[in-house]
Amino acid sequence: MPELKDSTKKLSFYEFWPTWLVYIPVAIQWLLLSVRYRSLTLPLIANPRLPLSGMVGVGKSELFEQAQAKCAQQILTWFTHTRDSRDLNQQVLEIESQMHERQLTYPIVAKPDIGCRGIGVKLVHNRDQLAQCLICYPNHSKLLLQRLSSFQAEAGVFFVRDPRQQQGRIISMALKYTPFVVGDGISSLAQLVAQDARASQLTHLYQQRHAANWNSIIAKDEPYRLVFSASHSKGAIFTDAKDLVTEQLNQALNEIMQGLPEFHYGRLDIKFKNIDALKRGEQLEIVEINSASSESLHIWDSSTPFKEAMRALLYQYRLLFKFGDYQRQQGHKPPGLSKLLQHWRKERELSRHYPLTD
Repeated sequence: MPELKDSTKKLSFYEFWPTWLVYIPVAIQWLLLSVRYRSLTLPLIANPRLPLSGMVGVGKSELFEQAQAKCAQQILTWFTHTRDSRDLNQQVLEIESQMHERQLTYPIVAKPDIGCRGIGVKLVHNRDQLAQCLICYPNHSKLLLQRLSSFQAEAGVFFVRDPRQQQGRIISMALKYTPFVVGDGISSLAQLVAQDARASQLTHLYQQRHAANWNSIIAKDEPYRLVFSASHSKGAIFTDAKDLVTEQLNQALNEIMQGLPEFHYGRLDIKFKNIDALKRGEQLEIVEINSASSESLHIWDSSTPFKEAMRALLYQYRLLFKFGDYQRQQGHKPPGLSKLLQHWRKERELSRHYPLTD
């Protein structure tokens, strides 16, 4: 991964605004486009095989299960477990049996099947941690367990494919950095965070997560990672990587996404070996495929102007309406608002229970 520039260590003025505030222009455009296209929920059929196009309250596994051929091969090995009322230890043993069948070992990534913005993502190192993670899930909720990638580097690649065309294209790409501080053998973790230009402004994201070590002295030259889940809302750092998008990478993504022929709009979170491999579209490991509620992650680069961030968001949602309009012409019917509200309530309620994100 390229070294972070000094300018990316600080926050832009809008970077951590409340979501509703950032999305006011999007909401206004949505209403205007709804009048134009005569449907308020038209975007919810842009990816027609996913309920609500994956906008909210839809499991990650629903899309993974549709993947075929190369797409299925590139997704990091995964399976799901539904929490129930049985003895917790029995369920842990059942999960470990599933891991054994798939040749998975600890550490393993555990995350909610229904959830967004990195909520509830845990790096589980052993049986006890798995039990502590599982106990947070309410009965009948589902968690997804996935192999930990062998690569550290990660990118968020926004891919769209007009349903009228055979080939898709990358409209945004950002590199994802999980920040860390380096110990000096004198300072506590709290002091190291306070000394960092960016992390000091995000103490509210880090302190609770690292409460057990917050006042501990970090050994000299020891790196201490503040975030595992590469989610911006959890404190990860994103940088615009549009200059790294190549024709080879675009072609590789098209080949992969042939395994999801009715997927037209979303973001792939991809692990990769190094920048050269990324540019060649080689040795890519898919962590997640996010759909209708996805964002072009370059908008959260602290050096991205607010005007460009809004331009990118508005463009995304215009595409959603455009793709939805085509699917309506093919006979797909936009869902009612009640269904959207039902899914939103379900995700919101589940999110109250999930464990604290690593």
